[in-house]
This record gives sequence, structure tokens and C-alpha cells, in this order.
Amino acid sequence: MANDGIAIHDSHAGQDISSRLVEFAFGAFLLLVFVGLQPFAIRDPNVLANGDMLAAGEGDLARQILYILFFAVIFIVAIQREGWRAIDSVPPVLALLLLWCGLSAFWTEAPPLITIRRVGLEIIVVLSVMLSVNALGADRSFRILRLVLAAVLIVNWISIPIVPQAVHLPNETDPSIVGDWRGLYFHKNITGAVCALSAIVFLYYAIRDKSRNDWLLLIATLGFLVMTRSKSSMGLLPLGIGAGAIYYWAWRRGIDRAIVSVGVVLLVLFAAAIGGVYHQELSRIFADPQEFTGRTVIWQAEIAFIRDHVWLGSGFGSFADTGALSPLHAYVGQNWVDTISHGHNGYLQLMVTTGIVGFTLTMICVLIQPGIAFWRMDGMDHLLKSFLFALFVFFAFHNLTESDFLESDGASWVLFLMMLGALRGHRLKQTP
Repeated sequence: MANDGIAIHDSHAGQDISSRLVEFAFGAFLLLVFVGLQPFAIRDPNVLANGDMLAAGEGDLARQILYILFFAVIFIVAIQREGWRAIDSVPPVLALLLLWCGLSAFWTEAPPLITIRRVGLEIIVVLSVMLSVNALGADRSFRILRLVLAAVLIVNWISIPIVPQAVHLPNETDPSIVGDWRGLYFHKNITGAVCALSAIVFLYYAIRDKSRNDWLLLIATLGFLVMTRSKSSMGLLPLGIGAGAIYYWAWRRGIDRAIVSVGVVLLVLFAAAIGGVYHQELSRIFADPQEFTGRTVIWQAEIAFIRDHVWLGSGFGSFADTGALSPLHAYVGQNWVDTISHGHNGYLQLMVTTGIVGFTLTMICVLIQPGIAFWRMDGMDHLLKSFLFALFVFFAFHNLTESDFLESDGASWVLFLMMLGALRGHRLKQTP
């Protein structure tokens, strides 16, 4: 009996040490995602004009080594604790999607090594997030994220008076963003998205823990978000929070779910009817290259490329930071397209790079399956699930004007993977 007691104690001690290892590795991983190795990078317009994007990331050897190191710790501990069952934390459709992205190296017009390297980073990021959330649980994982986001917020505020490039400087090629706050990030739109997602996280913990500190963090985040002047994030934050609040209220009783569902359908039909009535006016807006800060030119080029390459696309990772090899190069006729880092629409960019097969797999993975999970009443903590739903709605709409899907170590994509991991982990616990 005494030996049994020692064995049980040793087992608990081993699990505690392994959990600490995963916590450390995951926290370091999140710091690398949300801070990186080049905070406050100088935006040299001459460098940007030559297409040498500082945000490329995948080509940074030190960054790759660190990601591999953190992944190795997380992977080894996960396999040691659960065996190969730990891989179940990755949804099968997401695994198929990553396989398809890897296969696209065979038909990409960019150097295949670019696709292989970027798919490799994508696989490492996906596995690191999914295995960590599965090992630590949703609450511990998001609490680590909360600490990282709080640190980023504090650094951002401190940087404004003392770091000149924390604000977009007058030498920007786009004069409309001069004076906008970007903090430690490369562009104010990245900062805006991180601030909006941070606000949702801080609001969740302010409500759950009745924490005054989280309310203060929320106020500080909203203040910084306003100063970024990131219109997409400022507009979508109330939508995400509102969706989470409605979900919290409606998904407790069947009749409330029915009322909200009918209301959403009617709202969609109304929007479609308005779109039909004002079709010509909307067409003129989208045809004007000056609208949506120039995004319409990129969207038109993406749509033209999709018509010509609907099945396979241009290959994963071939869109951004590939210079004259950009799939849109021949569809715009201007060299500035060679310097863009994303397509300002995640749905269109997916079709451009992965074709209809990759697009379909992605939609199943990031919209349909989570949507089914949110519809299902499965006993998951209701406040937690409402919080995850707010993140889900923000992400789904954010990709209408930005590109987050499969963005390797992009902050928004990593946070969305955490949401997927939380839903997947709860589902696995219910499965015998």
C-alpha cells in the first residue's frame, strides 16, 4: 500500500512537471507569435518598394528554430502523456487541408521550396496550438494568452511617447495611415485586430472573475484600438461582442434559439434584398479603385485569377512576399502588387492559393464544423462557449477585409486555432 501511495505521488509530480513544461513552451510560443523577434520594425519605404517585406517571417532562421524548439517540447510532452492519441486534438479535416496545402508544391508557379517551407511552419503552428490547448485545457490556455496580451498592451502604451516608429511616420508610402498608432506591430491593421481580440479576452475574464484589473485592461485596449484607426477591427468588435451576448442569452432554451435563428435568417434575406435593389450602385463602388483604401483593385485581380485557376489555385504560400512571382502580377499590370503581403480578403485569397478544393476544406474546418459545435447544446461552460462564439464571429467577418485564414503564425489565426482547440477538446472529452 505504501508503494502504491509513492507511485501515485510520483505520477502526480510527473504530470505537474510536464504541465509546467507545456505552459512554459506555450507561453514562449505565444510571445513569439504576438511579439516576434523584430518588434517596432522600421517601415523603410525603399525596402517595401523593392518587395523585401519585413513581415515575411517564414524566412527568418532564428524564428524557425524557436518555433521548432517550442513545438518539440509540446509534442514530446503530449506524446509522453497520451501517446499518439494526442494527435486526435487536430480535427481530421484540418489535417486534410494541411496535406492539400503541401501537395500544392507540385503545381505552384513559385519555387516549390517556398510552399514547402510555409506549409512546414503552418503544420508546426497548428500542432503547437492544438496539442497545447488539449494538454492544458481551455481555461489554462486562455489565461496564458491573457497574460501575453496584457504584456503586449502595456508595452504598446509605453512605446508611444518613447519609440518613434510606434506611430506610422510621415515617410509612409500610404499617407492615409500617417499618425496612426501601430505599437510594436508592423502595421496598424495588425495592431487593431490584436486590440479587438484582446478586448474580447479581457471582457470575458472581467465578467468571469469579476476582475477590476481586466476591466482596466479592457478600457486601455479600447483606447489603443481607437488610436490605431483600424476601421475593420473597430467596426467588428461590437459585432463580435454582441454576437457573444446574444448567444449567451439565446442558447439556454430551445424557443430562444428558434427566435434568434429566424431573426438571423430574416436579416440575411433583408440584406440580400437591399443588395439586389442597389446592385448598380454597389457595383460602381466596388469598381472604383479608390474605394476601400484600394482593396477593390486587389479583389478584382483575385476574382480574375480565380476564374482562370479555379481548381488548383496558385499554390499555398505563393500569394505574399513572392515579388514578380505573385499570382496577381499579370492581373494588375502595376509593380506595386508585387509588394502586397495579403489579399485583404481571406476567402478570395484562399481560392487564389488553394483552389476550390482547399477553399472547401477550409470552410468545413473553420466555419461549418465550429458552427455545428456552437449550435449543439453539449454541456460546455456557457460563458466560455459564448466567449468562443464572439471570437468566431469576429474572425469570420474580419476575413472579409483582411486575410487571416492559414496565416501561419498570424496573431488572429493563432487565436482562432485556440478557439478550435477548445471546441475540439470538449468534444473529445465527451467521446468514450
